[in-house]
Amino acid sequence: MSMPTPPEATLEQAERFRDDYRRIREQVTRVIVGQNTVVDGALTALFVGGHVLLEGVPGLGKTLLVRTLAEAMSLSFSRIQFTPDLMPADITGTTIVVEGQDEAGRTVRDFQFRKGPIFSQIVLADEINRATPKTQSAMLEAMQERSVTVSGGAGGTYTMDRPFLVMATQNPIEQEGTYPLPEAQLDRFLFKLEVGFVSRGELHEIIDRTTGSVEATVESVLDAETIIGHQQLVRSVIAAPNVRDYAVRAVLATHPESEYTTKMVRQFVRFGASPRAAQALILAGKARALLDGRVHLAIEDIRGVLAESLRHRVLLNFEGQAEGVTPDMVIGDLTESLPAEAAGVPGGA
Repeated sequence: MSMPTPPEATLEQAERFRDDYRRIREQVTRVIVGQNTVVDGALTALFVGGHVLLEGVPGLGKTLLVRTLAEAMSLSFSRIQFTPDLMPADITGTTIVVEGQDEAGRTVRDFQFRKGPIFSQIVLADEINRATPKTQSAMLEAMQERSVTVSGGAGGTYTMDRPFLVMATQNPIEQEGTYPLPEAQLDRFLFKLEVGFVSRGELHEIIDRTTGSVEATVESVLDAETIIGHQQLVRSVIAAPNVRDYAVRAVLATHPESEYTTKMVRQFVRFGASPRAAQALILAGKARALLDGRVHLAIEDIRGVLAESLRHRVLLNFEGQAEGVTPDMVIGDLTESLPAEAAGVPGGA
């Protein structure tokens, strides 16, 4: 039995989406100086229901961005500081034995599951690459399935409240005592956003805001129901077959053996992006279309999110690493080489 098709988005709904996006962005930028690309990427992920990996050196406001985003919405928030001794149960929760009495006064024991910090609507996974792979893997089911399966006395599956957003941070420079994220976990992130250093003027503004007597305040402007409604609206944006095919060809082009690939990919890439990358391109592109006041997806919308969607899904080979090639360089070359149209579009165009 096929699922019902969601109603198409309207221009009026698109305008409400833009207004709410502006409202929450205004609250975030009261605290966060610069980093406009990172702020927009985080908000896009929120409105399409995806997770974000923030990479940057310490002190650039990654943690502050997540906290501010949570304050600007009426959503539950938790922070998990990842360390080498963190255990999976510290994230997902643990089963405890609770003693009580029955009607006859006899002592009875029962197993109860006590939820961990992952059961929040916005979760900050701070320095996620400092935890062991075993602990990192505890995030996989929650991020993909929006649920946690518990074994033992309590058993059962516990679902997360919607919306559910994981924003993880990692430091790309200090590698001592860290564990690289496995490809399976990286693939769960909709975007990887690189947090760069601020400009001279922005640094002056940061000093004024953080060392002066006036502290910036953030108001809560959106609730969970509104956000979920916008997430559904994003999915109803029209994507023509030729536009979907561009996203598909972009993902296939990251594979060295593909007919759509480039010389640079063949030379420097070991593995390309997964089908989740195509999903990320389409969903993020639809959000960009709504922000532009359109209810149909365009190829330019896809091009606008290629780097954020693919950079953590393109794995370089040894030669690429030795030559100092970056995934962004590969994606940039791919973007310039990939034609907008191609013959034989499945579904017609």
